[in-house]
Amino acid sequence: QPQLVESGGGLVQPGGSLRLSCVASGSIFSRSAMGWYRRAPGQGRELVATITDGYRTLYGDSVKGRFTISRDNTKSTVYLQMNDLKPEDTAVYYCHDLKWDSWGQGTQVTVSS
Repeated sequence: QPQLVESGGGLVQPGGSLRLSCVASGSIFSRSAMGWYRRAPGQGRELVATITDGYRTLYGDSVKGRFTISRDNTKSTVYLQMNDLKPEDTAVYYCHDLKWDSWGQGTQVTVSS
């Protein structure tokens, strides 16, 4: 089972940007599809974005055009660039290895003025 460690969360004003990172270890990262999910207070888990081992991407409707997922296999890292952040993007963001069904511990993103 790979281990996933997220970083990059924090407090940002509406309209601002953040970049999340997730470093994987313990697996052949390049062979895994990876994803970002989030859970807002009192809400269920929501798909944010996924990227396959072939670099195909998929986005949740609420983040299309604002967020970009990418990966660097040389660093075993998947990124989530978040632009034009809105208060409704406030959540704990989790990294997920779809091949191994492994999850990171989550990183808090808070969008508030």
